[in-house]
Amino acid sequence: MARLLRALRGLPLLGVPGRSARGCAGSGLGDPGSITKSKLPLSKADWQKKLTPEQYYVTREKGTEAPFSGMYLNNKETGMYHCVCCDSPLFSSEKKFCSGTGWPSFSEAYGTADSDESQAGILRRLDSSLGYTREEVVCKQCDAHLGHVFPDGPEPTGQRFCINSVALKFKPSKH
Repeated sequence: MARLLRALRGLPLLGVPGRSARGCAGSGLGDPGSITKSKLPLSKADWQKKLTPEQYYVTREKGTEAPFSGMYLNNKETGMYHCVCCDSPLFSSEKKFCSGTGWPSFSEAYGTADSDESQAGILRRLDSSLGYTREEVVCKQCDAHLGHVFPDGPEPTGQRFCINSVALKFKPSKH
């Protein structure tokens, strides 16, 4: 799996802005040498013990999972998507939609009120790691890399949060 992820880093398809292929344009390949600094007091070794290698690669090293490979891509259950690292609630299934890009997509983060994300569990950061600027999405609690947000989503928000399944933990609603 690690070899596949390294090979995907070199694919030009994922790094071409505006390209409407089967994957999300600019889907978060990140700088493999940069490890996200966490607000949680865990060392690199602690994160590696807590997470699978793929979870570590995506959330702590700003990687991305292969398109159409994530376990939550086609999940239609009602519930909440939490951060795999710290369990913070991030996205509601009510805001999930099928974008056809290969990654779970959401129109807004959980806790957003009238475009105010101050109570949401995410933060946005500028990312120019691929030579152009886009918005990275990270967990507010632990700085885990989740994915990116793009301005080509459905109304009324017009946003598409393109999020790696491996960065999430789904908790179904109790009926």
